[in-house]
Amino acid sequence: MIKKQIATFFFQREEGFTLIEILVVMAIIGMLAIMVAPNIFNQQAGAQRDAVLSQISSLEAALDTYRLDVGEYPDSLEGLRENESGRAVWNGPYLRRDVPLDPWGNEYVYDSNGREFTLLSYGPDGVQGGDGDDADIGL
Repeated sequence: MIKKQIATFFFQREEGFTLIEILVVMAIIGMLAIMVAPNIFNQQAGAQRDAVLSQISSLEAALDTYRLDVGEYPDSLEGLRENESGRAVWNGPYLRRDVPLDPWGNEYVYDSNGREFTLLSYGPDGVQGGDGDDADIGL
């Protein structure tokens, strides 16, 4: 009996992880995070660009419908929600909700002479021009 107690005293195993095992696991998790994080951010940028193109397409459809009714494009995008022209042929509102902001919280840039228009988003930087991810976006 005493022999058994001495044996269990010296060979008793403790449960748990060693410091080395924990450090190895943390290093592996860190390396995975470094490799995966850039891909996630690139996916987000691509999704925001896709959202801009979709919103611009919807706004262009509303602008074309406005032009069919009124005969020319509105002076501002607010003309899609309110009868700024004062014409009786206005058959709006042409948007169900307010004019959306782009995914970066900036207003879309709209310019029209009545016969044609340009509609853009200045992108993530919100400034005209730019290269790469900061380039202006339009159809």
